[in-house]
Amino acid sequence: MAPSPVTWPPAPDWRAWRHVTKLDPDRPLSPAALDAVYESGTDAIVLGGSTGMTQQAVLDLLGRLADAPVPVALEVSTLESAVPGPALFFIPLVLNAPESRWLGGAQAAAMARLLPVVGEYIPWDLLVPEAYLVLNPDCTAAQLTRATTDLTPQDAAAWAAFAGRVLRLPVIYVEYSGAFGDMALLQAVRENAGEAHVVYGGGIRSAAQAGLAARHAHTVVVGNLVYEAPERLRETVAAARHA
Repeated sequence: MAPSPVTWPPAPDWRAWRHVTKLDPDRPLSPAALDAVYESGTDAIVLGGSTGMTQQAVLDLLGRLADAPVPVALEVSTLESAVPGPALFFIPLVLNAPESRWLGGAQAAAMARLLPVVGEYIPWDLLVPEAYLVLNPDCTAAQLTRATTDLTPQDAAAWAAFAGRVLRLPVIYVEYSGAFGDMALLQAVRENAGEAHVVYGGGIRSAAQAGLAARHAHTVVVGNLVYEAPERLRETVAAARHA
């Protein structure tokens, strides 16, 4: 007898998100900081990180977010972190990495293991590919992927056009991870991305920075502030919404 089809809740409207809070399963999160996230007015919470994305760490954080007032998504960077529970799954592809494993090779290898076992249960409609440009040479993601980070705005515009207009990928993520980035480069990405949804993340620690990034990105992502000064998260939400 054929198994019963698996049904999943409809995907949240991620294109409407202006401000996203990113939580790292590998970093301690105090109850007070989590309360600040909930009270900030952020549109969504995304779990993600370059290291420590173990199954247990992801499940533990998802458990703490069971009563979150906003959608909870997961950025799947390792096979073991692909666990059920999130409302949406983002699949990162690092455009400016020199090795094919970061451009889909690792994902294909994961699928080779998953499809024969749980292929019928994979929520395909909830998987959203992200075309990443990793641009801070000092961040873990850049060192892990050996990304070419010295891109000019013209270089980034070319990648954006290729990802958005040729490959038709739905998301282009400009990631400076810990450092506030080049807004001229971000503007060039937005102007050349076609219909792709442009996301900016990196170094947003003030309302002014959130507002600057939100002028060019459809969505801004704030992460480190949660762990450094969570009481200021609300200010970045307001700035992103009013940019």
